[in-house]
Amino acid sequence: MKNKLKQILNNPFLSLAARLTVGIVFIYASVSKIADPHQFAKEISNYNIMLDSSLNLMALALPWIELIAGLFLIAGVRLRANSAIIGILLIVFIIAVGLAVAQGLDINCGCFSKMASERVGLKKIFENSGMLLLCIYIFRYPVPNLTLERLYDKEETDNEEEITNY
Repeated sequence: MKNKLKQILNNPFLSLAARLTVGIVFIYASVSKIADPHQFAKEISNYNIMLDSSLNLMALALPWIELIAGLFLIAGVRLRANSAIIGILLIVFIIAVGLAVAQGLDINCGCFSKMASERVGLKKIFENSGMLLLCIYIFRYPVPNLTLERLYDKEETDNEEEITNY
């Protein structure tokens, strides 16, 4: 039973599905934030948990982190590092949404900015928690199949073999 579970968790297609799910959501979430950082700064401000002086920096940096980590996760570049980055972001998002719910705020979560307006609430906490579980899975079982790193390592190994055989 334990071996069967490990075999399932190490399935490259399951890993790819998890990477695609998280990566696509984070890429999609980053697009409108990158296009309109001013609007995103307003949405961050609605949470009332950040200093005004750090809002602009957050609104400029966060979407690019989401985009790059999402792309790298899909491509299979540094799976553990990128799943950890996105996982940490998700923990911060869960805490921020939880604080907003506890304060009784009725605000847009800011997840997808103008592209898909969603209110803060338990549904958003559960969605983020599910994505966090996928990040933990990717971190714990970083299946190297179907990744650019695996492809690069294979090409590098092939080149080394050609050199030694020459």
